[in-house]
Amino acid sequence: MKKEPTHELRFDFDKITGKIKPMHGVGQPPFDVCDTGIDDSMFHYLKEANIPYSRLHDTGGFFGDGVFVDMPNLFRDFDADENDPASYDFAFTDALLCRLKEYGVEPYFRLGVSIENGHMIKAYRVFPPADFDKWARVCEHVVRHYNEGWANGFRLGITYWEIWNEPDNEESIELNNMWKGTAEQYYDLYAAVAAHLKKCFGDSIKVGGYSNTGLYLGYMEKSEKYRKPHEVTHWEERAIYHTKFLRGFLDRVKRDSLPLDFFSHHSYMDVRLTTNVQKYAERLLAEAGFPDIEIHLNEWNTDRTRETRGTSKASADVAAMMIAMHATKMSVMCYYDARFDTSVYGGLFNPLTAEPFCTYYSFVAFGKLYALGNQIGITGATEDGLYAIAATDGKTRGVLITNIGEEKTVATDLGRGYSAYAIDEKHFMTKKRVGAGCFRLGQYETLYFEKS
Repeated sequence: MKKEPTHELRFDFDKITGKIKPMHGVGQPPFDVCDTGIDDSMFHYLKEANIPYSRLHDTGGFFGDGVFVDMPNLFRDFDADENDPASYDFAFTDALLCRLKEYGVEPYFRLGVSIENGHMIKAYRVFPPADFDKWARVCEHVVRHYNEGWANGFRLGITYWEIWNEPDNEESIELNNMWKGTAEQYYDLYAAVAAHLKKCFGDSIKVGGYSNTGLYLGYMEKSEKYRKPHEVTHWEERAIYHTKFLRGFLDRVKRDSLPLDFFSHHSYMDVRLTTNVQKYAERLLAEAGFPDIEIHLNEWNTDRTRETRGTSKASADVAAMMIAMHATKMSVMCYYDARFDTSVYGGLFNPLTAEPFCTYYSFVAFGKLYALGNQIGITGATEDGLYAIAATDGKTRGVLITNIGEEKTVATDLGRGYSAYAIDEKHFMTKKRVGAGCFRLGQYETLYFEKS
């Protein structure tokens, strides 16, 4: 019988390689709109996982209860005076953002509108603003309200201000459920808003965009099928357009010396394919003259199906994704999403029990590493589906290991004194008797080790 090879991991806690980056941000927070305004009874889960950011896209809703974040909710009459506080309705968004800050989560503010999946029947708010310069001034006052106290506002210190979401969703204006305009119109909008906000606030905020729908050409162009003549599918046409849109956007930013503090993009592919997408994004940015700007993957989800939602596979996949992306030039990630409802996109909480799925605990484990702060050197990971990352604050040591490949034996040099916590469908960050020096790790099993 052939002996199975042992996978060896070596950890050098004397070698600090950098800071643990915020790979465990989320999209919509877990709240329900209720008669009293906002039910934040599940926000403590965000704090317990040390979630750094909550990106506020698709939180909008139309007029009535649930009027959050979207620009037409905040500034309802576009003909109104943008300098008059009475022209704004901040009430519900104030309540949401203040509650997030109370639980230690920084809002990641998307300036724009929520997706309109019913746009083919009728679109309401995904059209380009009537006046880009005025829209920029409205955005200015939103920033002033939340960061400078304007109009009985706050000083929340919100860092990231993203201009719109997925304007490149479809090349066809008719099919696009996020932007009923041309690429050039979006470039014009970005130019007006980014320049105005940076003029007003300088480096006290970071401005960027634009939530590229998916740079899937980054892995498609490597496939054997794509290299051969074939009938191009609508999916492939979209992927080609997403790259074309980005190249045009970067050309415009460079030509007009526009501010661009971060570039954001999305991926709903698995770890391997998303790694190709990220490397492709890095390549395109470098070729365009932007090799060092922040890159954000602010929508991602590896298991948005009824079959895999809340499973051991999902918890291992998200742990692997955060670890894999940490090894790239990624700066911030926001999982889509932390909502509490029946949508398959809401992968962290069970809508029937109001309790976390095991997937949530991969975020808890990464949050512990984030709190420790300093990443340390590792050799032997990312082989055959094995992913590992470790951190220390000089006293406590934390190690996150996950396996999305076949079952394997893992040997380490961690030694004694580590407590082990398992994450899978049967273990929700549950303490388990596992020796850190050598152990079996099944497919889709995740372990967090800690030693103080």
